[in-house]
Amino acid sequence: MKCSIQGCPGEYEEKLIVHTVKRRNDIMVFKNVPAEVCHVCSDILLTSETVQHLEKMILAGGKPEKVVPLYEYA
Repeated sequence: MKCSIQGCPGEYEEKLIVHTVKRRNDIMVFKNVPAEVCHVCSDILLTSETVQHLEKMILAGGKPEKVVPLYEYA
């Protein structure tokens, strides 16, 4: 599918990405999220099914697979 960014000649291709969500004071990082990514400008599209799945995971409040350090840019 052609990229939806005006003037970009790129095409979307299926990839697995790292997706970050900020909810209140929490930052959650999801790896291996299926997405369509433009090979030219890197625009990212998530399907509604993927977004709904991420929302269910967030609401379920399960234990994260890994905890990582978070640094604040000062």
